Order: sequence, then C-alpha cells, then structure tokens
Amino acid sequence: MPRPPSQSPHFSSVSDVSKRLSEAGYLPDAQIATTVFLADRLGKPLLVEGPAGTGKTELAKALATATGSDLIRLQCYEGLDEARALYEWNYKKQLLRIQASQADGGADWDTVHDDIFGDEFLLSRPLLTAIRRTDPTVLLIDETDKADVEVEGLLLEVLSDFQVTIPELGTITATRRPMVVLTSNATRELSEALKRRCLYLALDYPSAEREREIVLSRVPDLAPGLAEQLVRTVRALRAMELKKSPSISETLDWAQTLLELGLDTLDEPAVASTLGVVLKHASDQTRAAAELRLN
Repeated sequence: MPRPPSQSPHFSSVSDVSKRLSEAGYLPDAQIATTVFLADRLGKPLLVEGPAGTGKTELAKALATATGSDLIRLQCYEGLDEARALYEWNYKKQLLRIQASQADGGADWDTVHDDIFGDEFLLSRPLLTAIRRTDPTVLLIDETDKADVEVEGLLLEVLSDFQVTIPELGTITATRRPMVVLTSNATRELSEALKRRCLYLALDYPSAEREREIVLSRVPDLAPGLAEQLVRTVRALRAMELKKSPSISETLDWAQTLLELGLDTLDEPAVASTLGVVLKHASDQTRAAAELRLN
C-alpha cells in the first residue's frame, strides 16, 4: 500500500514559524521554532515531552491556529482502547436495522451484513477521523504516557503509514497527512519504536525573561514591574518541593487575578490572599507560606 502524498509545507522558514506561532499567542524559543519547522518539512510527528504545565498542549493548539487547521484531540488515559481511539460500530443501530429487515420479510444474511457494516454504522474516533479528513488537520495525541503500552502498537500503524485497517471495510489510507503532535509528561518511558517515528522536543519551564514576555503578551494591561515580580515569585515556588508546581497557564491566571483586583505590587498580603490561584494542594500552600515567610 503506497504512502499518502505529503502535503505542501505549512511554514517557509524557522522565522516564519516564530512569527505565526507568536501571532497565535504562543511565544516559541529558537529550539521550539526549529523543531516545529523540521517536523513540518519532514512530515514527521512531533513528540513533545516535559513536566506538566510547560505548554505542550498549547503548542499543538497554536500550531492548529497558525496553520489554519482543525484540531483533533485524542486524550490518553489508563484503559484507553482501540474502540475509543480508532473506531467502533454502532451496535444499537445495527440491531435496529437487523430487526427492521426481519420485519420486512427477512433479507438474506449476506445482504444484511454488507448493510450494517457500512459507513452509516461506523463511529469514527479521533485517530480514524484525522486520517479520513481532507482539510488541514492537527492531530494531538495528548499525554501519551498515560495510555497502556498496548495502545502504542496502534499508534505505530497510524504514524508509520498514516493508515488503519478495519476488517469489515479494509485498509483506509490518508489522502492528506495530518500534522501530529504527541505529548508526554514522562511518567513512563515510551517505546523506542514510537520515538523513532517522531522528532523529539524536550520542553521545560521557560526562562524568566521568556515567561515575562509570555505574561505581558497574554495580559498586556499588567504593569511590567508587576509581571517581573510575578515571574520571580512563580520561579521561587517551582524551586520548592511541591506536589504540583505552577504551570504557565496558572502564571497567566495569577497575572489576570492581580489585574482584576487592581493590585500594583505582589507583596506578602497579595500573595497570601491569591495563592490558591496557583497552588491547588493545602500542603503546597503551607510550604509556600512558610518558605515565602507569609505567616
């Protein structure tokens, strides 16, 4: 079975990636922009790995916006199976059709079989939906490391040849390759076979300067000095041994909170009264209060 034709590249250069992702609300550094450009040019899936809250999912969303593509998301979790990831048959509708054919005098089984295993009765899940689309598509396989190892075998077929096999219908091959982004929080090691099919991007929390730029781009009414204080405090929290470090999105929530409250400085009372915006565990708040001397 021949591979589907590669679509025209979405980006003309690394700087084009930076410009269009920035316009979509995501500020990439040079490594991110370069890796995205290469994934686009080589037609390879992009595996983005790093701690929770570093902007992996947001990168996929920004890619969809920047390329004018629809985003199709497969959220991985323990127990995810082929029926939820790829397709399943609408058994209730099939049963109704069988009962209706019997009521009409009873068609032979071959006729009924061909009827009930058609497109009308197929429930397409994210992987099959992405493969069958002819419009620009970004397929996000989110938190891949949370899925069982068996799911990786399914992903290998999809990411190798961009095709899936349905016994009743045959092999369905993509006519237009979707851009594929896989994310992982590194809670378990993904197989080498899966990694070989992808370009790899390790994503960590941004530098203080870049996070400040992100805050000011997403919350432009925040005073630069207050953004500086905010980022400094968030980085201090991330340096602590917390159950859950503040994510970039929670940094933005905190910035918006300070703006809504009309605060012009992030002093101890301001931190104490708004800490629940970024820390969602009581033990984390207690530790932060002690180490930031908020008691």
